[in-house]
Amino acid sequence: MKLYVGLDVGLEETSLCVVDNEGLAVREVKLGTEPEAIRSALEGYADHLDRVGVEASSLGIWLYRELQPAGVPIVVVEARHMRVSLSTMRNKTDRNDARGIAQMMRLGWYRAVHVKNIDMQRMRSLVANRKLLKRKLIDIEDHIRGTLRAYGLLTGAVGRGGYDARVRALLEHSDPVFSLMIETMLDVRRAIFDGYDRLHHVLLQVVQHDTVCRRLMTVPGVGPVAALSFKVGVDDPHRFARSRTVGAHFGLTPRRQSGTSIDFEGHISKQGDISVREALCEAAASLLLRVRKWSALRAWGLRIAKRSSMLCAIVAVARKLASILHRMWVNETDFHVGFGAKVTQRLRLKPAQ
Repeated sequence: MKLYVGLDVGLEETSLCVVDNEGLAVREVKLGTEPEAIRSALEGYADHLDRVGVEASSLGIWLYRELQPAGVPIVVVEARHMRVSLSTMRNKTDRNDARGIAQMMRLGWYRAVHVKNIDMQRMRSLVANRKLLKRKLIDIEDHIRGTLRAYGLLTGAVGRGGYDARVRALLEHSDPVFSLMIETMLDVRRAIFDGYDRLHHVLLQVVQHDTVCRRLMTVPGVGPVAALSFKVGVDDPHRFARSRTVGAHFGLTPRRQSGTSIDFEGHISKQGDISVREALCEAAASLLLRVRKWSALRAWGLRIAKRSSMLCAIVAVARKLASILHRMWVNETDFHVGFGAKVTQRLRLKPAQ
């Protein structure tokens, strides 16, 4: 007899439900969110366990890393897919959610999530923390600019290194209370800037000693942040059977709605890791707007921009860029100017008549 388990994980308590082949509940219990407690609760069913399901979350991934080496057949299920499945229940409680997850494991109606290894998870945290500090740094700078503008004090075009000195120069003849407020914001900005600078330096060091990232950076427009973000998001390139599906995985393909009377394509789906999608779009924008060296990929994107819009071209190039980066990673090859649009390359090399 096979048994299936559902875990509804909370911060302090986890609801556990065990069902048999017929879907009948064998055991339902609430215990602490600790790997040892869950392992002890399942110890008596170890010989019959077929699948143990848990929703994708930070705690769910932590439990997966702790329970999977111990021999527990645990599966991390996509949160969006699970939410739609559990929304059909009339009463939403932790107990019913655990029972619903167990039934999903029994029926096989779930979508498993790829769990990154611990090293990739650390690199993802590095990228996320750096991005957070950069966002807060920009917010504080914009807030200071807006506050000064109300008093006729304009910072103008100034680099990040000279921003502090420029603002303090504008405060020389200001009211002491007003100067104190702005200087306090500058002190906070300085602390955030120092932290951002340290994390950015660590990121550059990681990329410098990473063979895959250095290879991805041979693509025009792809910098250290984009290369590391893509590597962390993909984790294992062999989990994608085809390179063209990588762009869809990160939400860069149009969403399609089709029915008996409608059939149209809308905006991109925006699925997957948002940081990877943003990094690919930034790299595509850099390729189209800043890079001047010819490549088939850039020429293809500029033709799209000419007949449509630059925004559409950036998304299209980002989608194709995901496929190119994945294929370069798998084949262990550097970028070539002909990658991305072979038809464009042939047209360009064809002699004029």
